[in-house]
Amino acid sequence: MGRKNPAKNINIGLLAHVDAGKTTLSEALLYATGQIRALGRVDHQDAFLDTDAQERARGITIFSKQARLRLQMTDENLHSEQTIGLTILDTPGHVDFSAEMERTLQVLDYAILVISGTDGVQGHTRTLWRLLQHYNIPTFLFVNKMDLPGADKEVVQQQLKTELSDGCVDFTQDSGEAFFEEAAMGSEALLDEYMDQGSIAEEHLAHAVAKRELFPCYYGSALKVKGVKELLAGFAKYHRTPEYENEFSARVYKIGRDTKGARLTYLKVTGGTLHVKDRISYDGLEEKVDQIRLYSGEKFETAEAVEAGEVCAVTGLTTTVPGQGLGAQQESSVPVLEPVLNYRIYLPDEVNAVEMMEKLKQLEEEDPQLHILWNEQLQEIHAQMMGQVQIEVLTQLIKERFGVVVVFGQGNIVYKETIAKPVEGVGHFEPLRHYAEVHLLLEPGEPGSGIEVASVCSEDVLDLNWQRLIATHIMEREHPGVLTGSALTDVKITILSGRAHIKHTEGGDFRQATYRAIRQGLKSTESVLLEPVYAFTLEVPQEMVGRAMTDLKQRAGKFDSPEFGTGNGMDYAVLQGTVPVATMQDYSSEVHAYTRGLGHLTLELSGYDVCHNSEEVIAETGYDSEADTANPTGSVFCAHGAGFIVPWDQVDDYMHLPRQFVPEEETQTPADGRSYETDGQSFGPVHRQQSSGKTGWELDQELQQIYAREFGMSREDMEDQERRKWLKKKSDAPKPNVVKYDKKGNPIYPAKGPQEEYLIVDGYNIIFAWKDLNELSRVNIDSARDKLLDILSNYQGYKSCPVLVVFDAYKRKEHPGAKSKYHNLDVVYTKTDETADAFIERTVHEIGHKYRVTVATNDGLEQLTVMSQGALRMSADNLREEIERLSRLEYENYLASQKR
Repeated sequence: MGRKNPAKNINIGLLAHVDAGKTTLSEALLYATGQIRALGRVDHQDAFLDTDAQERARGITIFSKQARLRLQMTDENLHSEQTIGLTILDTPGHVDFSAEMERTLQVLDYAILVISGTDGVQGHTRTLWRLLQHYNIPTFLFVNKMDLPGADKEVVQQQLKTELSDGCVDFTQDSGEAFFEEAAMGSEALLDEYMDQGSIAEEHLAHAVAKRELFPCYYGSALKVKGVKELLAGFAKYHRTPEYENEFSARVYKIGRDTKGARLTYLKVTGGTLHVKDRISYDGLEEKVDQIRLYSGEKFETAEAVEAGEVCAVTGLTTTVPGQGLGAQQESSVPVLEPVLNYRIYLPDEVNAVEMMEKLKQLEEEDPQLHILWNEQLQEIHAQMMGQVQIEVLTQLIKERFGVVVVFGQGNIVYKETIAKPVEGVGHFEPLRHYAEVHLLLEPGEPGSGIEVASVCSEDVLDLNWQRLIATHIMEREHPGVLTGSALTDVKITILSGRAHIKHTEGGDFRQATYRAIRQGLKSTESVLLEPVYAFTLEVPQEMVGRAMTDLKQRAGKFDSPEFGTGNGMDYAVLQGTVPVATMQDYSSEVHAYTRGLGHLTLELSGYDVCHNSEEVIAETGYDSEADTANPTGSVFCAHGAGFIVPWDQVDDYMHLPRQFVPEEETQTPADGRSYETDGQSFGPVHRQQSSGKTGWELDQELQQIYAREFGMSREDMEDQERRKWLKKKSDAPKPNVVKYDKKGNPIYPAKGPQEEYLIVDGYNIIFAWKDLNELSRVNIDSARDKLLDILSNYQGYKSCPVLVVFDAYKRKEHPGAKSKYHNLDVVYTKTDETADAFIERTVHEIGHKYRVTVATNDGLEQLTVMSQGALRMSADNLREEIERLSRLEYENYLASQKR
């Protein structure tokens, strides 16, 4: 699909730690560009973008807002000067409203990170930096408050480089040898240009900024409008205008309501054009856009259409949610920041809890991370939130919006659960005139991955519409764990098999079967309780570091050895690590007390880790998974016209389909003699591809002899490395025919289109697998390598596709790695401490989107790994057969040409 002209609007977000002066900078930007005639101030409660009464009263930004301005900018794509629209999105700086800030990141083209010149990089600054990296947003930095005592430009600039990135470069003097020399460190391309030319072209600097290789830094005082014009000029000079597709697409980033209660969907158009009265299809609905609003502060103007790159608010869409993709736009990823505290909401006696729950769900629409929950057993309303300030704001908001005064109880930690081992869960639902059976593989996922859904089930076994329905049911709710009833997370769920009845199956049957399959799987494996943790930095006087380390150990903290230094007239020690949120309540005040105000503690949320006191928490919770009737672990079967319940540990005796997954510790051949397969391919860790009648470990023994001769790698080294890799990659990687599903149960198909073939050969693995080369290697390994390369070179001439041959130099001392050409082949020798497997995996990941990659190896572990990244596999025998087949074909073609 072709590209349109560059966008006519650029969205730039302002982010900062609280009190860094972000809102003051937004005022200065508006003033410097003539959008406002007088500067407002936060402390005067008249800032242009602090439109909410609570924001003005508290002096903080609570809700993200936008301001529109015009700026003379250089468009590098059109090689011309033009006036372009710039939308400034001001985001909350207080950590309690981080979720509001993170939603805005999804629609930014660039960001300005504001740093206080007197405070430097704070804990929340580092969190913001990681988020900008996560969302891949090019970033400018503005160091504010440089007019105040204690602000030292050199000190701050060095801190930016040390704690954020070496790419943070002072752009206030963007010329001269010193500047170009520092900027050249951003990438090899910039360094090469500087070494050749002695300078770097402006467009190349802009390109490096867009690729997040350079981060221009500017200094000034927003309150006095110093350095602001230089920041604008730098942005105009070093930006790149985004381009968008012709087809309509948009991303929702916020839901709000105007003063009259009308529902507003804030979105960014990411392709094509959106017109008033356009009909948009999503979630099975088709709704009309009634109005398009372009907000600037609290005022707005209506528009008949908005083009790609613009942000706007529309009316008429009733069930949109933040992060949702419209048109051709994909749904956004799971938010990085999550609330970790749970509070009960106490209502006045005269207020009906069920009715109030419906009203509070409106607030959850606007802030999905609020997590308004209904406890059916206790008939209570709970909310998951970030902290005390958010509670105060929400209390006032509920009073203003619904006229109800609520009270929040004591906050409790939000725990989560995951699993330690893969397991197949089975759910069956068959009361009279109903039928569904579902088999799901539950595997431990990567930390922070949430719930991922995929399918390896053949359509011949279960129709695709039923598989989509199962995926929808997996993602439509949070599934409670079996330890404390906390939400399940970091689990990959794969649809293995299922069965429907042509007459009796209804959609709700698969919901019941899916839920029960997950619960049955959780009961059948080892569950793990997770708790939220902080990443901390604690600075104390050196003589108090012993006390600090004792405190942190008592609080189940994990930290490295202290670092010592001298500054501000004292010797200090710094401790860094992670510590459970549950153990750090009020510790900041304790640090302040025992260090007499000289200590400093920085805490930032760092995800979830294994709970330090699981048994205590589980016992205190008192959750009984068998007594949770809303989330049954057993299945329902039917006999003699009546349904009956089968406990989770007896489902195997009644289920109608065989199990598809065999745990690794079990024998390779099941006791019943069955061999389970999916679409003709073995599924499960025990089904390793074999060749010449030898197992994978037997083959490895022969390969190790070559490794030992060449690189000094022992059998123990190799086995430990392979087993570690096996555990890391999980015992049963997805198959090439795997279908992944998004949060709504819609299949995610790979992009269509022709792809060039690319063959990667694991050199030593193939040498040992081919009998003639194996025998030759025992005499001379160099001759075996040359022979293999000659064969592959001839093969490449037939095949005419790129061929990469990788040889392992893992154990060679101080080997830098080498890449060379052997006739028409690319040959790589890995560097020290890098295995051929690791190099191949990385290469598949890097080029898999461009080529149809095939990896030739007899290593069953490596085959599973590359398949999980979408590559095809080829055994040593298959490669030999393919080479011989093409040789015969070429010879036959030659004979035919001679006869003509």
